Amino acid sequence: MSAEADRPGPDGHGDGPEDDGAGHQGRDARTGSAGHREHPGEPDGSRSPGEDGGHPHPQEHPENPQHVEHPEHPQAGIPLPRSSVEDTGLPLPRPALSPEPDPFPEPAAQPGTAGAPAPLALEHGVLKSLLGAWALAACSAEETAAVEEHLGACGACADEAMRLRGAVALLHPAESLDLDPALRTRVLTGCLDRRPPRIPVPSWADAYDAETARLDALLQDIGGAEWHAPVRLRWFDGRAPADRRTTVAGVIAHLLSVDGLVAVALGLDDPLGETDTPDRTPQGRTETYWRSSHFPPTRSVRGPWRAQSHAIVRTASFVDDGTVRADGTDTVGLTVPYGDFALPLGDAMLDRAFECWVHAWDIADAVDYPYEPPAPRHLHRMIDLAARMLPGSLAERRRVGLSSPAARHLVAAGTGGRSLRLEIEGSGGGDWLIPLDSPDAVGSAEHEVAHVALDGVEFCRLAAGHVSPEEAAAGQDGDRAAIRDVLFAAASLSRM
Repeated sequence: MSAEADRPGPDGHGDGPEDDGAGHQGRDARTGSAGHREHPGEPDGSRSPGEDGGHPHPQEHPENPQHVEHPEHPQAGIPLPRSSVEDTGLPLPRPALSPEPDPFPEPAAQPGTAGAPAPLALEHGVLKSLLGAWALAACSAEETAAVEEHLGACGACADEAMRLRGAVALLHPAESLDLDPALRTRVLTGCLDRRPPRIPVPSWADAYDAETARLDALLQDIGGAEWHAPVRLRWFDGRAPADRRTTVAGVIAHLLSVDGLVAVALGLDDPLGETDTPDRTPQGRTETYWRSSHFPPTRSVRGPWRAQSHAIVRTASFVDDGTVRADGTDTVGLTVPYGDFALPLGDAMLDRAFECWVHAWDIADAVDYPYEPPAPRHLHRMIDLAARMLPGSLAERRRVGLSSPAARHLVAAGTGGRSLRLEIEGSGGGDWLIPLDSPDAVGSAEHEVAHVALDGVEFCRLAAGHVSPEEAAAGQDGDRAAIRDVLFAAASLSRM
């Protein structure tokens, strides 16, 4: 054994015993190679910088208070556990806090503002080729931004883009999905021109035939729940507007019961049956029908109403020109009683066509469905009926003291007296001279004292009680008292 082997190591212990013990258990753990022990505090397998020929040079360890060797195991060199920060008496470190969310974050960048993707740098030919896709809204966001930026600087491309946009609009024109209300009339007219019917519908009944068919088409389109949609029936009771709330099914029940007046006059069955109804007015019959039902009307009421309207039109086709009714009796001078007044059969059919249209309008409004006015020739007949009924309404209001206290000029029946010119504009319109002093007088242009102009649909809304006389959009000229009397008399024609 050489003297170098007996030289004390850095820790004051000889290395000789380790060199002689080739099978020592702690050799691999403390040395990087045979016969060399690792210094405490250095990485595993590292050697001292002063190694020469595989033997470490003696080095002095720096002062380390934790480097204390056990007295029984001088080669252990295991450091003591670290002292806790609580044992030092120093303050504990504060934990790191997570950043709080910003209560006012910056808004996201919008297109066309700072932060939005910049338009692509494309050549003029490429941008021009993208105009068709841009017009169809088929470009990406970047391409759209590039094209629109280019359109602001290139007039030729801007004109081309406008033409392409117009062509795209022609590909999908905005059209209503609802059928033309006159389509049925045109189809039937074309068919009848080729082969006339064996038994034609009389002209005074074709308006009722057309309006009931239009209402039936509307009822075909509405859903089951819409039959219970609320509907407000409105009319003018002579002094003020009145109304009654019901449902879509309740309106059809109302039409069924009032159309029964015409059905009974034609010899058909009464929809009220054998019920003893002291009030034979339209409102009284309706109230009786509603009370006699065990449950509120439902969509099942459409079947009886549809069957009755078909029967009325079919029977009316046999009673024209003084032929017979369904029960075989004569129809000459046939009238339809409405309780406190009566109408000839032809006027009663026009009256029922008018009310069918008005209530179909109420139903369409309740279910948010578009509904057009009647055909012009039918609308003209309805307006003509209302104009012919105005003198009687004026006389009734005068009888109960509701007319203006203006001086009356008594005239003989069949002669001309003070008159008001009623001008109805639009489709179905015309001019009517309304006698003001007597229902038996004749309207005279020589004695015209006032002039009123209304749109055709607006006049029908007035006559139906859907607009008050004060709110009717009417052009007025002449005697204000006469004009007021006529407008209130037109509203008084309405009933439930």
